[in-house]
Amino acid sequence: MPHDNPLTRRAFVVGSAGALAAAAPLPAMSWARVPRANARLRLGLIGAGGRGRYVMSFFQKDPELDVVAVCDVYDANRDQAIAKAPGARPYGDYRQLLDAKDVDAVLIATPDHWHAPIAVDAMRAGKDVYVEKPLAHSAEEGRRIVRAQKETGRVVQVGLQQRSGPHYLQAKQEYIDTKRLGKIVYVRTWWHGNAARVVRPPWTTQPAGLDWKQWLGPARARPFDPKMVVNWRSYFDFGGGTITDLFTHWIDVAHWYVGEDLPAAAGAMGGIYQYADGRDAPDTVNVLLDYPGGWSASFAASLAPGATGAGVELLGTEGTLYIDRGRFVYTPTQKDAPPVTVPWPGDQTEQHVANFLACVRSRGTPNSDVVSGYRSCLTTLLAKQSYVEKRRVAFDPARERASLSD
Repeated sequence: MPHDNPLTRRAFVVGSAGALAAAAPLPAMSWARVPRANARLRLGLIGAGGRGRYVMSFFQKDPELDVVAVCDVYDANRDQAIAKAPGARPYGDYRQLLDAKDVDAVLIATPDHWHAPIAVDAMRAGKDVYVEKPLAHSAEEGRRIVRAQKETGRVVQVGLQQRSGPHYLQAKQEYIDTKRLGKIVYVRTWWHGNAARVVRPPWTTQPAGLDWKQWLGPARARPFDPKMVVNWRSYFDFGGGTITDLFTHWIDVAHWYVGEDLPAAAGAMGGIYQYADGRDAPDTVNVLLDYPGGWSASFAASLAPGATGAGVELLGTEGTLYIDRGRFVYTPTQKDAPPVTVPWPGDQTEQHVANFLACVRSRGTPNSDVVSGYRSCLTTLLAKQSYVEKRRVAFDPARERASLSD
């Protein structure tokens, strides 16, 4: 489709990786803790379930990288990962993997409640970190990760892969940075359906090779429950449902495009209307956020059978921009002007991993840096708090910024 400022997909892939991997001043740290110049990078995977193995496959596209270690508390996951990375050493305890001197960086793809402990320990062990979203399971955990990154100078990429997506970058450059939407007053987001939250457990009793105590980790102790293992996102001790999982992706796009990343208030309503199987997180929810800069954002999600579709729509005084992982559509307010559609068939995870590895080598700041990743996570945690407490949650952005400036 024609559009006003055509840029090839190749230009965006190369341009974004090059610009964001540009060398930044090295933080004060020992050269021994920086990956060796002109040497192969060595990766350790922590959390070898389906998502971990999938993201690992993009790391393996780098011809100068080796997966040397795999950790999971379930041996079947470890075995499947090692089958894809022959020669990698297996671990059941992530701390043993972090002790390994031949691991330069780690990919963390565990349930949410393990993100902060592992990420902080990894940075303090001298490893660079690619961590799946949401960055943390609580606001204090998020602040702890941000402070650890500041203290250690490690490269941290949060798995909010839209920030590396060529068509996301193109849409931002052509329609957001040029103010062609005018003032953005409302960002509408939605994500209906998602099979990862309604998985049928493959076992009824604890399988051999699964360390349940280690799987629980910092969460409170309880008897083994197979539903919690396969649908952990739907239990507040381990995840935050669609609010902290899926909404984190979309509100991160809104923050990035609008240029404001801390709300003044959050509200959420919903419930467990379809899947009353012991889960805490709602299967249907509506979220509303208010920002000091004079705009609002919303999120709607339902796991009801037949509910489908996901996207972000930014409504401005001069036009509207719709974007999802496969395309964007710009619609000007002028009735006689046609909409502009730009497709992008692909997976932004590949570009996101490439950006992280470029920054590991250059010591630059990755696309989804630790502060922006934390603030998008924090925003969804406020919405989760509103849902749990059944009230509007007010928030002070100035106080939050001050808490990380010391």
